[in-house]
Amino acid sequence: MKKIYEIKNMLTIMLISFSFITVQSQVRLKKVDPSNGAVTLHNYGGSTVNVGSYWICNFPDYDELSSLSVTQGSLNLAAGAEVTVTSTIGLQVGDSELGLYNSSSFGSSTAMQDYVQWGSAGHQREVVAVNKGIWSAGTFVSATPPLEYTGNGSQNGSQFWGSALGIDEFNSVGNFRLIQNPVENNLFLEFAGVVDQGEIIVHNILGVFMTSKTIESESSTNINTSNFSKGIYFVTVNSNDATQTKRFIKK
Repeated sequence: MKKIYEIKNMLTIMLISFSFITVQSQVRLKKVDPSNGAVTLHNYGGSTVNVGSYWICNFPDYDELSSLSVTQGSLNLAAGAEVTVTSTIGLQVGDSELGLYNSSSFGSSTAMQDYVQWGSAGHQREVVAVNKGIWSAGTFVSATPPLEYTGNGSQNGSQFWGSALGIDEFNSVGNFRLIQNPVENNLFLEFAGVVDQGEIIVHNILGVFMTSKTIESESSTNINTSNFSKGIYFVTVNSNDATQTKRFIKK
């Protein structure tokens, strides 16, 4: 009887420990924008967590959140709240990884709180996430960055990440949408209505002019991007006294 009692006590302690770990892992990555280094965390738990001592890592670079610029929210992260910081760890749009840790032990699955990789599999910290049980070996997010976690906080893996570019709505004649993004040799645009007269201008992420095109009485058009290098670009449509800019990726 004594041995059975001891076993029950051990099971109780294990259950309590498991619950404690679950509570402590309530903060996770929500959005990642490699183009500007913006990283958003969401608190899925029921209590406030000070994430100032948390770290983000893109091997071999890392940042402590308290050293970063907070662009939205607070590092004293309330339940259900989000905070966005600007990282300096050199995230790449086409191919990179990001791990979230509650300490600077980047090789520790205990310290890792969340993980995402995109563009390809096999990044340095993938094995840590696999050991943690929050990622499947050989998987990666193939969606177009910026990326957004779409799970409920307890769900893990690449299938719960998607593009955060969003769906554009047509509100006026001047608005347009991109038919395909990322693009290869041509950027196709579709307007909400016929544009009598306007201009399309493309800049790269540094603001350098790439090309322009005049539009007259058109409901759709395309821009030749075959000579563009891989990366992020911005296309602006000036028409009917309206101006709108969208981002696209050349792959």
